[in-house]
Amino acid sequence: MPEIPAAEREEALRRQLENLGDRAVGGWKVGLTSGAARDSMGKGFRPFGYILRERIFETGTVLRLHDFERVGIENELCFRIRNTLQGEASRAEVIAALDGVHAAFEINEQRLGADASPTERIADNLNQWGIVVGHRESLDWQRFDFDQLAVSLLHNADTLQTVAAQGHIDDHFDSIATLVRQLDRFGRALEAGAHVITGSFTRHSITRAGVYRGKFSDPFRPVHVEFQ
Repeated sequence: MPEIPAAEREEALRRQLENLGDRAVGGWKVGLTSGAARDSMGKGFRPFGYILRERIFETGTVLRLHDFERVGIENELCFRIRNTLQGEASRAEVIAALDGVHAAFEINEQRLGADASPTERIADNLNQWGIVVGHRESLDWQRFDFDQLAVSLLHNADTLQTVAAQGHIDDHFDSIATLVRQLDRFGRALEAGAHVITGSFTRHSITRAGVYRGKFSDPFRPVHVEFQ
């Protein structure tokens, strides 16, 4: 994919926020942080997407498959923010502002056709629909080795994918700092209480009903969602 000029990327993010309007935001995603998607719209470009407050669900929630035309699921980590961050937030300031981390799912809805441009996908909120959040974990942020994580996606009892974190995904704290700086350019802050997802480990298009489980290495407890 050819690199998108910076001005076009900025305009797409501006349109995304205009599409948001006055709906309540419960958090944000950091996009293009993992796997083959990294740098696909420009070197180091990590666009944001908003998460609607009404679309943040707890583990065990039930969703209806027929409510979506095309739906996908991704294993993610979801960080909770205790103190508002804005401006040129450093990695250390991000760590000091954290209130916990959860195993989670991002639910994506492919609303655009296959011929949609990258900037159209940014403006359409990077396919974001909602998140499912597991149990809160409190870690030793300075010492915990996120690279040692292995993450699996299961459908009922069958393992669909397993991904090792090392080399696959950007540093989570750097991603959140990037998000803060990007939001600041648009006059926004990362507010206290926000949920932030920092990139996908697995990706799967859902075509079958059933229970989807996200299994992370210790100390994370699993997360699950049922599609009926």
